[in-house]
Amino acid sequence: MRTLLPPVLQHYLVALRILLTFTVITGIAYPLVVTGIAQAGLSHQANGSLLTTNGTPVASSLIGQNFALPKKNPHDAQEPLRPDPKWFQPRPSAGGYDPLSSGASNLGPNNTDLIKTVKDRRAAVAAFDGVPPSSVPADAVTASGSGLDPAVSAAYAYEQVARVAKARHLAPTKVKALVARHVQGRVLGFLGQERVNVVELNHALAGLV
Repeated sequence: MRTLLPPVLQHYLVALRILLTFTVITGIAYPLVVTGIAQAGLSHQANGSLLTTNGTPVASSLIGQNFALPKKNPHDAQEPLRPDPKWFQPRPSAGGYDPLSSGASNLGPNNTDLIKTVKDRRAAVAAFDGVPPSSVPADAVTASGSGLDPAVSAAYAYEQVARVAKARHLAPTKVKALVARHVQGRVLGFLGQERVNVVELNHALAGLV
């Protein structure tokens, strides 16, 4: 003869069955299906959009990074980074392209410190690239909201062509053609502006001879 459980216990058992059912569906089955679809159709993106050299991952095209000369004292955290003329340079980053320090400076456009920083950056970029300060694009002197943006404007990428070509003893036309191949159009054809992923561009530049 079947023993009837107390109503309260029956409710607990129903709740437990629902919990176990949805745990299997949402905690096991769904992640496995989504992971399988991602690996089958978008494996490069699903694995971090990694760039490799000789089979070894060297960067992710989703996260910007500094392309600087080695520090004179590697243990000196206060020593400023010096941009390497052989590489295309990214835009400034409030967090130094540290993924753990993503964010902006939070300084307003009328902040005197920010205004001075932008002026100093403009002078430094102009001197580094050998161009007039008036031709330096805005993204060359201002950081992105995340501080991790790997892209610069097409204008800033083209501005750096002569300097990179000279430092690498390459024909400027060859370096300019490389930049042209990496120019990405506006999102959906009308959002934003043309841009160049500096990490991808430098990865291609490393193999340019």
